[in-house]
Amino acid sequence: MTSLTQVVAFGGVVMLGAMSPGPDFAVVVRRSAVSGRGYGMASAAGIAVGIFAWVVAAATGVAALLAASAMAFTVVKVVGAAYLFYLGAKALRSAVKGGSLRLDVPDPGRRSAWAAFSEGLLTNALNPKAALFFVALVPQFVSAGAALSETMLLSAIALVGTAVWFVAVANLVGALRRLFARSAVRRTIDGLTGAALIVLGVRLAASSRP
Repeated sequence: MTSLTQVVAFGGVVMLGAMSPGPDFAVVVRRSAVSGRGYGMASAAGIAVGIFAWVVAAATGVAALLAASAMAFTVVKVVGAAYLFYLGAKALRSAVKGGSLRLDVPDPGRRSAWAAFSEGLLTNALNPKAALFFVALVPQFVSAGAALSETMLLSAIALVGTAVWFVAVANLVGALRRLFARSAVRRTIDGLTGAALIVLGVRLAASSRP
């Protein structure tokens, strides 16, 4: 049975992982700056669902199979890196094109909250490093043959903790959106996040299984 101490410790580790700079953070910042806090929160929700799925996969052994299979790891790594390149290239293209931002509409490239949600979900789900992280973390809190309720509890904690952090980021960036509406500022944000996503994609593509 998972104790309260274990629950708190697990939640703390997951929160620290969420706070570390990475593709998830870059996606939420750009989506909030470009399309507003609502779309940023939709991306945050997608990331949180991805985290929930990784915890369930780690607890049931699915993530361990991914981590152990060189072919599966490589496929997810290549697809994930390509997706980060795609997002980064779109951001860089926006930086080059420039232009003013209307505050009453979302970014033309992302017209729905579902699209923003999918962006967050795919960014997280296509990151094999997330699988490795949770394969190492979850077994320390869930024993073999643990009850489904324990797995769901830890998965829910991971979802809520991740959502709280990224929703806070989305609201903070969204509150400054009028600043980001300035062409020079928006182009800078697009350029920085685009470059960051491409660098992260390169690092992911070059990574190997530990």
